[in-house]
Amino acid sequence: MIDARLQLAYSGFSLDVDLHLPGRGVTALFGHSGSGKTTCLRCIAGLERAEHGFIRINDEVWQDSDNGIFVPPHKRALGYVFQEASLFPHLSVIANLQFGLKRIAKSQRRVDVAQATELLGIGHLLERHPQHLSGGERQRVGIARALLTSPKLLLMDEPLAALDSQRKNEILPYLQRLHDELDIPVLYVSHAQDEVARLADHLVLLSDGKALASGPIGETLARLDLPMAMGDDAGVIIEGQVSAYDADYQLLSLQLPATEMNIRVTHEPMSVGQALRCKVHARDISLTLQNNELSSILNRLPVTVVSEQAADNAAHVLIRLDAGGTPLLARITRFSRDQLGVHPGQQLWAQIKAVAVLA
Repeated sequence: MIDARLQLAYSGFSLDVDLHLPGRGVTALFGHSGSGKTTCLRCIAGLERAEHGFIRINDEVWQDSDNGIFVPPHKRALGYVFQEASLFPHLSVIANLQFGLKRIAKSQRRVDVAQATELLGIGHLLERHPQHLSGGERQRVGIARALLTSPKLLLMDEPLAALDSQRKNEILPYLQRLHDELDIPVLYVSHAQDEVARLADHLVLLSDGKALASGPIGETLARLDLPMAMGDDAGVIIEGQVSAYDADYQLLSLQLPATEMNIRVTHEPMSVGQALRCKVHARDISLTLQNNELSSILNRLPVTVVSEQAADNAAHVLIRLDAGGTPLLARITRFSRDQLGVHPGQQLWAQIKAVAVLA
């Protein structure tokens, strides 16, 4: 477990959070600029000292202000990845990596150069210097360097913020590999909901220095009482297992957890039984009273209406749905709600275009 109770006051801003987070997987600190994400991360790293603080990473206490304990940053077993890779320009990639490796005694090394370069796909870059790398390549080298300190916690402060969409799409698969293949907990700061939805297991929503919510990402994204539900990129996570693949149409069938329901997704080939995470935006779900099989919309799921919330647009409403235990959100017009007579407990069909599912 990661415990972080932090109180810190600046002129015009104060941080006051009490977080109890999983000791594995990726936890995202999410919120608008000025919400306290980076300040929280810097306190955990020891770069800022909380006036009143307690930080424990599994069995290690890094700060306990009541008992006068404060472990300095260089003695905390962590890796830190910033928006910019900040590589040493006069050193080659391999020399930059070895700098990270030298920070940790041989007896404590859990990640070696071969593993880090393979995970981040940078083996062909080792002899280059930073000025001959793209932004995405530099960031991948920076992440590898952080991993070579064999951290007990990896902190990532908006590592994709300085990259264009092409470079982001280049680096995201490597971040997913870290999640899948390394047993190192990650605290990941971002203000991009789709990025968080793709990577995180647990979500902390920060606003004005306080935690509005903290919980598993699937459930937290589906909450209608949180600001995230109001944005244009609002949606839910669906995690399931591949049940079939149609090579002719390049359509993958994904079975929802604990149910026989499947959704079809346009996707490259995957083996049956593999896990896959998808995001479905609320704006891409329509509702109907009957299952219309004569439609170009391939995904039609029987759902139950759970609740309703006014949207940020006066013409729209947000509807929370339950699809056999999987939560969904639909953004529809108030007109459509009234025409369908939508109300809690009602049985409906949710329609989702296969091309709208983000896998």
